[in-house]
Amino acid sequence: MGAKFQIANQPIGNNHAPYVIAELSANHQGNLERALALLEVAKKAGADAAKIQTYTADTMTIDHDGSDFQLTSGLWSGRSLYELYEWAHTPWEWHEDLFKRGRELGITVFSTPYDKSAVDFLEQFNPPAYKISSFELVDIPLIEYVASTGKPMILSTGMATNDEIMDAVSVARKGGCQDLCLLHCTSSYPAPVAEMDLQTISELGRAFHVVPGLSDHTRGTTVPIVAVALGACVIEKHLTLKRSDGGPDAPFSLEPAELEQVVQDIAIAHKAKGQLRKAPKPSESPQRSLRRSLYAVDDISAGEQFTEVNIRSIRPGFGLSPRALP
Repeated sequence: MGAKFQIANQPIGNNHAPYVIAELSANHQGNLERALALLEVAKKAGADAAKIQTYTADTMTIDHDGSDFQLTSGLWSGRSLYELYEWAHTPWEWHEDLFKRGRELGITVFSTPYDKSAVDFLEQFNPPAYKISSFELVDIPLIEYVASTGKPMILSTGMATNDEIMDAVSVARKGGCQDLCLLHCTSSYPAPVAEMDLQTISELGRAFHVVPGLSDHTRGTTVPIVAVALGACVIEKHLTLKRSDGGPDAPFSLEPAELEQVVQDIAIAHKAKGQLRKAPKPSESPQRSLRRSLYAVDDISAGEQFTEVNIRSIRPGFGLSPRALP
């Protein structure tokens, strides 16, 4: 029997349609109306959930100009960590409006907390689940604290070793988490397609007896489709209103029409994956009569031997099977 997982009473797993999470992250551009609009387009695109992130610059790091605290490469090069998180954070005073709007729209809203104070803050909204980011997978005290809420947990595994994943899963379960999902992830922004290693997804599910999925930071819509074909039951993609608007996550985020396409395509991929085939499918039945079978193609006298001249294996398939030919 496969692992069980659900969010807001919605079962998630191999026998269910892929669960799609639209990650809002910093694509609100510091504007509440834009954040609310992202919830609306996520719902319209067919996403099951919208996820936010709960932190402040001060809960993530310190305002320091030392070299350790400066970003010198990648998408956010030239900023300090404090500047990045000040730019990207979702104001805590928005959370009530975001959870309320999600309920009105009928889309699940939950968050990634980055420290214990964020968990305490989020509990007032009774979120149906929590997400642990790849960067916090090694924060064992945080995982233990989140697990103590008894809520379902999704853990991203970017950068992680097998031992680190094992530690996180063990702590989550010992802490009281009964519903657990692991997302395969490549923590690069954008992530190179050649480094996605999507075959890892099914192995995560098997090795840790969890529902597996993918947190995807690649550009475009192809990788989630392949991921579902390889066993992903959850797909998380960043969503923006328009990439040209810019923002911390814009280069690897989907626009509304692209998210809608992903939702449709992964649903098809899930249906196509199907089950292990043990018998012909119903749609194949009309074609079975078009198989080859044995027909006499010349006059055959009594006692005469069957030969390749007077007996042939041809279509249609109403005669004896070709394997009956000596």
